[in-house]
Amino acid sequence: MELKNFIRDVPDFPKPGIVFKDITTLLKNTEAFKESVCQLCQPYRKQKIDQVVGIESRGFIFGGAMAMELDAGFVPMRKPGKLPAETEKEAYALEYGTDAIEIHRDAIHAGDRILIVDDLLATGGTAAASIRLVEKLQGSVIGVAFLIELCFLNGREKLGDIPVHTLIACESE
Repeated sequence: MELKNFIRDVPDFPKPGIVFKDITTLLKNTEAFKESVCQLCQPYRKQKIDQVVGIESRGFIFGGAMAMELDAGFVPMRKPGKLPAETEKEAYALEYGTDAIEIHRDAIHAGDRILIVDDLLATGGTAAASIRLVEKLQGSVIGVAFLIELCFLNGREKLGDIPVHTLIACESE
């Protein structure tokens, strides 16, 4: 199954010059969604993942399904102010300014084997911040998985030696 055929390109969203990769067309197709989760899990099936960390918000969709497939827990990584208990925070640079993500302090324990999941790898800022946050809590990041990678933005370069698994590579806008 060619998963890229289920992704809709939306030109000039959210601003002129951007081609948005709309995954809702994949998610609404039962077989494409199942296949994407199966393929995203494939490299990790024998790696004893303790927790799957999903990055807000579309990482929740894939992360929750993958956690069930991998017999692991699911941990949401959210924008600041969205989690109710004590959190750790990590800031990262945007094109113009900064943003941050948070995770509950008690979500990951020392030595936990962690898989980080999101729908899209672009510049790598959010994923790199997620890795730093997991490591701050003494978790061991086994890998990061994405449905789509915008290769022309070189996001992988910010992730160091962490293994990256993507299903759809987009070489140009």
